[in-house]
Amino acid sequence: MMLVKAIVRPNRVDAVKDALEKTGVSGLTVTEVRGHGKQKGHTAVYRGKEYNITLLPKMKIETVVPDDLVDDAIAAIAKAARTGEIGDGRIFVLPVSRSYKIRTGESDS
Repeated sequence: MMLVKAIVRPNRVDAVKDALEKTGVSGLTVTEVRGHGKQKGHTAVYRGKEYNITLLPKMKIETVVPDDLVDDAIAAIAKAARTGEIGDGRIFVLPVSRSYKIRTGESDS
């Protein structure tokens, strides 16, 4: 099993969710996050005064997928989240050794 984490634009979350469902990935967690990479933020004007906004709103999507679905999940996320502009996001893949269902206590390995 692998944990796939994707940091994407907020307006691309529904497209990523739909793309993952089509690949057979059923469960995911979505979290509002802030950060910057090459995009570095932007300047905004509020009440006539300029402000530098360095931490931009993003969404983190996390899902655990079986090893045989990892490549399909990554491809689906990348295709659904891509706009072609700086700030589209990143995908991280980490190994998961075990998981437990809290209600039943059973282990998935």
